[in-house]
Amino acid sequence: MDKVVASPQAAIADIREGASIALAGFSVGHGFASSLITALKEKGTRGLTLVCNSLGGPGELRPVTLCESRQVSRLIASFSARPGQPTEAERQIAAGDIALELVPQGTLVERLRAGGAGIAGFYTRASAGTDVAAGKETREFNGETYVFETGLSVDYAFVRAQRADRAGNLQFRGGSISFNPSFAKAARIAIAEVDEIVEVGEIAPQDVGLAGIFITRVVKRTVEAEPIAALKKNRRGGDSFRTYNGKPALSRNDIARRAAHLIADGSYVNLGTGIPTLLANHVANRDVVLHAENGVLGYGPLEDEARFDRDHYNASGEFVSIRPGAAFFDSIESFEMARSGKLDAVVLGAYQVDEEANVANWSTPQMVGGGIGGAMDLVAGSTPLIVTMEHVDGRGEAKLVAKCTYPLTAARRVNFVVTDLALLERVDGRLRLQEIARGFTVEEVLAMTPMKVDVPDRVGVMQDAFGPDAA
Repeated sequence: MDKVVASPQAAIADIREGASIALAGFSVGHGFASSLITALKEKGTRGLTLVCNSLGGPGELRPVTLCESRQVSRLIASFSARPGQPTEAERQIAAGDIALELVPQGTLVERLRAGGAGIAGFYTRASAGTDVAAGKETREFNGETYVFETGLSVDYAFVRAQRADRAGNLQFRGGSISFNPSFAKAARIAIAEVDEIVEVGEIAPQDVGLAGIFITRVVKRTVEAEPIAALKKNRRGGDSFRTYNGKPALSRNDIARRAAHLIADGSYVNLGTGIPTLLANHVANRDVVLHAENGVLGYGPLEDEARFDRDHYNASGEFVSIRPGAAFFDSIESFEMARSGKLDAVVLGAYQVDEEANVANWSTPQMVGGGIGGAMDLVAGSTPLIVTMEHVDGRGEAKLVAKCTYPLTAARRVNFVVTDLALLERVDGRLRLQEIARGFTVEEVLAMTPMKVDVPDRVGVMQDAFGPDAA
C-alpha cells in the first residue's frame, strides 16, 4: 500500500468548488501544511468551507491567504480576529462575504474527533451561559448546564508531520502533534504534508503518532513557512507599567509575580496568553508543572533566540524551554486534562471581570468575531480561575465593572483577580479587595473600580508577598 503522491498539486487536484477542508496548525504560524495551502491557492478553487483553529498570521503560506484570494465562503474556527492584527478575512466577514461560526478550541477538536468516530454529538459545559451557546440545546446534569454540540466531518484535511512512511503512518515531533489527529480523523480524505518520507517499517510502531488508516495521501513538503511567532514577545514588555494619579502601578511582570504566589507547589497550571505567560518565569524553580492546550505538559520560560526549537511552543505561540519530565500529546488529550479537573489552576487574561465573577476575554466591539481559543473549555470545570490584567484598558476604561458589556467567556467562574493595582478574591460569592499596590490608598483603587467590592478591615500590600527586597 503506497500513499505517496508526487507533488502538493497532485495531492489536491480533486478538490472541487464548495469543498470543506480542515486545516491543522496552531497560533499565527505553527504547523500549517504550507505546501498544500500554496497549491490550493494556485488552483484557485472557490466557495470553500475552512475549519481551523485560526487562519494564522499574515503571509503567503498560511490559511488566511485563501481568504485574501477570495476562495473562502465559510469559516468554522476558534479565532477569526486578534487584537491589533486586522486581516482580509475580517473585512470579508464584516461584509458578509464569509459566513462565520466561532467554536471554542477544545469543543472544535472534540467535534472533529466525534465526527471521525461516527458519534453524532456530545454535551459539554464549555460555552454554557455565553453567546456561543445561543440557540443550542442544553441539559442539566448533576446541577450543571451542558450544551449539546454536533460532530463535525469534512471532505478533506491538510495535516503536517515530521515523518511518514509509504503506508501513511505519521510521526510527530514535540508539540507539532497538536490538532493533527482530530483533524485527520474527521476527513473523508486526509492529506499529510511531511518533512521526510521513509519506507514501511522505518518508523517503529511505538513512534507512530497517527496510524496510516486515517491518512489517504502523503506528500513531501516543497515550501516552508517562516516561524513568524518564533521570537514573539508580549507587545508590551514585562517591565512596562502604567501610572495612575501620577504614581507607578505594578509592572506586568509584577502582576504575574503576585499571581504566581497564589499557586501552590505541586500544582498543574494552565497559562493563557498575554500577562499569564510571564508566570512561567516566576515558577521556573518551583514544583509547578505548566500545561498548554496545544499539547504540552512541563514547559518552562521563553527560549532565547539562539536556542529555540520550532516544535516547542506554548499556547501564545511563543517558543519555550522544555523541562525534564515533560510530555507532548494532541489537543484532545490536553482538553481532557482541563475539563476533567486534573488542572489545579488556570490563569487567563481578560477584557472585563464583573462583580458576579463573570469574565469576558475573547471579543470587543472593535473586533470582527473574536478569538475564543481554549478559554471556554479551560474554565468549563471546577478548576480555580486566576485572572491577570491591568486595572484599566488602553483607552483608560475600567476593566473591573458592575456588569460585563463584552461577550462572556464564562459565568461566575473567577476566583482571583490580580491587576496592577489590586488583588481581589471571590469569597462567599462576592469579590473582596484583599491587597492593593504600594503607594495607593483603598479609596484611590475603589475610585477606579466601578463595581461592588467588599473591603475587609485590613487590606494588605501586594508587594509584601514578594519578600523584604520588594520595591
